[in-house]
Amino acid sequence: MSRKNSGFAADLAAGIDLGEDAAAPRRSSIASNVLTGRSNRLADLASGAIVSRTHELVDPARCRMWAGHNRDYALLNEERCADLIESIKAQGRQEIPAIVRRLSGEDGYDFEVICGARRHWSISWLRTHNYPDFKFLVDVREIGDEEAFRLADIENRARDDLTDLERAKDYLRALTAYYEGRQKTMAERLKVSESWLTRYLDLARLPEELTRAFANPQELGIRNAIALKALMKPEDRKERAFREAARLAAERERTNHSPSVLEVIKALSLAADPPKKSGPPKKSGKAETVANAVGQPVLRIEGADRKGVRITLLNKGGATRQEAEEAIRAVLDQHWPVS
Repeated sequence: MSRKNSGFAADLAAGIDLGEDAAAPRRSSIASNVLTGRSNRLADLASGAIVSRTHELVDPARCRMWAGHNRDYALLNEERCADLIESIKAQGRQEIPAIVRRLSGEDGYDFEVICGARRHWSISWLRTHNYPDFKFLVDVREIGDEEAFRLADIENRARDDLTDLERAKDYLRALTAYYEGRQKTMAERLKVSESWLTRYLDLARLPEELTRAFANPQELGIRNAIALKALMKPEDRKERAFREAARLAAERERTNHSPSVLEVIKALSLAADPPKKSGPPKKSGKAETVANAVGQPVLRIEGADRKGVRITLLNKGGATRQEAEEAIRAVLDQHWPVS
């Protein structure tokens, strides 16, 4: 044994009770620090100042998803988990443990996953793709459902891979399950503003009759919910939007073409508020400005005389090309009658 190790062993031995008759040798500073530090940690654990976490490496097949998990496990695939799969392969292990609860009396399962669906899916995928020795790293907790919901929300709130719609549906479910429909109470528990929470709940409440217009509703964000919610009132506007959503869905199936989210929202808005076909154009000074149904400028008639009509197309005003074509036809009908 080296002098350094033998000295350290002697220091530790100095802390052993040698009896009343034996003169205990004086502890060195090293032994005092080691034993004092260990004593302090035990005291902290007993008082709750430090929480001891139990990490285990388990078979992912023995874990099931918690019913209140905020991620749609069915949507996970190799593409959505590609970055995590590569990270686990590069590190040779899962670095961050998933949070689970221990189950008892459940046939086939030992744990319930609170946070870590992507980690569970990735480890499961790797075990069936040439990495059978990988284990699922879990942090075992004893928590109730409401606390589990808040814990999962805090962990996933900043993650880009969780869609706004997944988070929104989770909030809508939790509103009834844990907070008796009291939005203010839920916002206080989550430490967010009521307006912030409202935007997510509005997204989750969009009816399927409207969201079927989108090829992938998971692409919808809370900003989109503002425009789509406006289509729900009054009843006649909602019915027009629903009819257009059904038409867009049928056209997508027929042509296999998927317009972007913004293109679909524009089509729905135009169907809900078709441009006015009659009435004089709005005037702005000496020129006449033609606007669509929601007040966005389409074109401006600069003047009309014996030589002709001067028109400026306001293509940056927010109107659609279809609205511009209809406005031009209206100008033609007014200034160039059919012979």
